[in-house]
Amino acid sequence: MPAAQRRYDPDRRARILQATLDVIAAHGTAGTTHRRVAAAANVPLGSMTYHFAGMNGLLTEAFTLLADTVAARFRERLAAASNLDEACEAVVDLILDESWATPRTMLLSYELYAFAARNPPLRRVMQDWMAKSRAALAQHFTPGSAKALDAMIEGLSIHRSVDLQPADRSEIRAMVDHLVR
Repeated sequence: MPAAQRRYDPDRRARILQATLDVIAAHGTAGTTHRRVAAAANVPLGSMTYHFAGMNGLLTEAFTLLADTVAARFRERLAAASNLDEACEAVVDLILDESWATPRTMLLSYELYAFAARNPPLRRVMQDWMAKSRAALAQHFTPGSAKALDAMIEGLSIHRSVDLQPADRSEIRAMVDHLVR
């Protein structure tokens, strides 16, 4: 009987991380298992332990991918602003634009907050994400304003995901102006 040939699959690790986020979105962090992730990524179960030391490592890397992806969109939007007024509009867009604050991304963010609260080493992912957000904001705003705006963006995004009457564009712009002027 001939030996089984290994399948060359250079994207397997990345696919596993994306599948992990899909499984977290569908089942929560507590319901995420190696078996579910392997099935979602369409990889053999053994690939899970080959690529990741354990579930905490897998979850940490998946949440890092989420944070880096959102931070990159955040940075790109703020980098497009060429003056303070455009930077303020960028902040409003970041709160209102559902291209990054999708229901899925918000759900994954909630899972990350809860998981980080229970797993102190994962707080580093949150801290790095905050640092990247504040650095993007600091291109246009003072460090104190950048910190306040970052918290406001996060808070208003969360509120928008559950509020029956979320703040509209003009209300949010007034809040941004109040913070930076």
